[in-house]
Amino acid sequence: MSDLTRKSAAELAAHLVAGDVSSVEVTQAHLDRISAVDTDVHAFLHVSADEALATARDIDARRAAGEDLHPLAGVPIAVKDVVVTKGLPTTAGSKILEGWIPPYDATLVEKIKAAGLPILGKTNMDEFAMGSSTEHSAYGNTRNPWDLDRIPGGSGGGSAAAVAAFEAPLAIGTDTGGSIRQPGAVTGTVGVKPTYGGVSRYGLIAMASSLDQAGPVTRTVLDSALLHELIGGHDPRDSTSLDEPVPTLVDAARQGALGDLTGVRVGVVKELSGEGYQAGVSARFEESLELLKAAGAEVVEVSCPHFVNALAAYYLIMPAEASSNLAKFDGMRFGLRVEPTEGPVTAERVMSATRGAGFGDEVKRRVILGTYALSAGYYDAYYGSAQKVRTLIQRDFAAAFEKADVLVSPTSPTTAFKFGEKLDDPLAMYLNDVATIPANLAGVPGISLPNGLSDDGLPVGFQILAPARADERLYRVGAALEAALENAWGGPLLDQAPELETR
Repeated sequence: MSDLTRKSAAELAAHLVAGDVSSVEVTQAHLDRISAVDTDVHAFLHVSADEALATARDIDARRAAGEDLHPLAGVPIAVKDVVVTKGLPTTAGSKILEGWIPPYDATLVEKIKAAGLPILGKTNMDEFAMGSSTEHSAYGNTRNPWDLDRIPGGSGGGSAAAVAAFEAPLAIGTDTGGSIRQPGAVTGTVGVKPTYGGVSRYGLIAMASSLDQAGPVTRTVLDSALLHELIGGHDPRDSTSLDEPVPTLVDAARQGALGDLTGVRVGVVKELSGEGYQAGVSARFEESLELLKAAGAEVVEVSCPHFVNALAAYYLIMPAEASSNLAKFDGMRFGLRVEPTEGPVTAERVMSATRGAGFGDEVKRRVILGTYALSAGYYDAYYGSAQKVRTLIQRDFAAAFEKADVLVSPTSPTTAFKFGEKLDDPLAMYLNDVATIPANLAGVPGISLPNGLSDDGLPVGFQILAPARADERLYRVGAALEAALENAWGGPLLDQAPELETR
């Protein structure tokens, strides 16, 4: 059989069911690919080869015995290192959790294990998911497989790079302000942020609890639908979990792939285009709109006037919640503990020494911002005002969805930039998420799929947003656009990526 690492998860699943290949063969092929290219890409912080192969052998035996298995059983997956995994290191990309082995699994990991997907390992990320380039990991940069001198996006650059480099057919990411979708855009992969509460947050190391959401990272819209259906659903251990069934996402993706969007209204968000967007990004976006029209969709312009304030509101709400969530990392209960070298060993001095040594600069910056925003005398002026803006953004979405079934925009204003270009300019870095942040503030679902190459030869992403609890719309419209694009390209965009030199 041709290179197993190049096949989609759906294709691998079909071959496994047909008996054309074993899970051990599929898993070993991906482990070999990791060995060959990850020295350069650095998508993984930990590779769990023995555990993955043990799962694969178990699935092969159960399938041979005629057991009824999950459709994705035997298809390997990578997991972002902010998701707790029993028995495997979980660091959230931070020195403060270096070497921590959790005693329990996140709910989504329980579901992955129960379905029989071998876990290849844990992927690199910006520390505590704070960043847009994976340059803030305490364990080194992940590199973009399209150009190893460029960033893979963030905070989930490791998951996106692993999928783009054919090291894993599926991966888990988390998205607080764009950390699944923006890496998807710059690596030519598909990334989905489900409706807030659609996938359990139990076992995610929290950054901002009202914004965080786990979701799929894949190479096709159908693969994302398959993984989303697996990890979604109600969890009584998560108080924000939606108590309702997972939508029929796979059916929506298969329907969309037929290419008929007759009757679907697509709203172009006026405020998410124009100045600040790279010319090639804008050009590919306009071309994609024409493909949607050709599929029968009605394209209209909608205005969401308060989106221009989303970035400012986000960078008050998110740091405020992060400063609260990260207070648990105090050197007292788990993780790193640093005692002062001189003077008395008090709780306060241990906390100060531990957090000073264990947190990186970006985490410290956001904790300080958040603590300031929540402090007496500033709470109403900053955090309270930001929450009011959040309400206005939610109202903008509600009004826009009265005029359109889905909203669309470029995912990221630019293609992948070179390492170090924006590291010393936090505002320039934050602007990478200007188009993705509104969805997190409102809790609505979003998908990014690759829609071509910019003039610099690097991937561009197309973002689709749907109303809360209407995730199936993402998959129908996304699959239709994907089919039209691949017809125009003659195959998947990643086929045009330069081949990584293996060693």
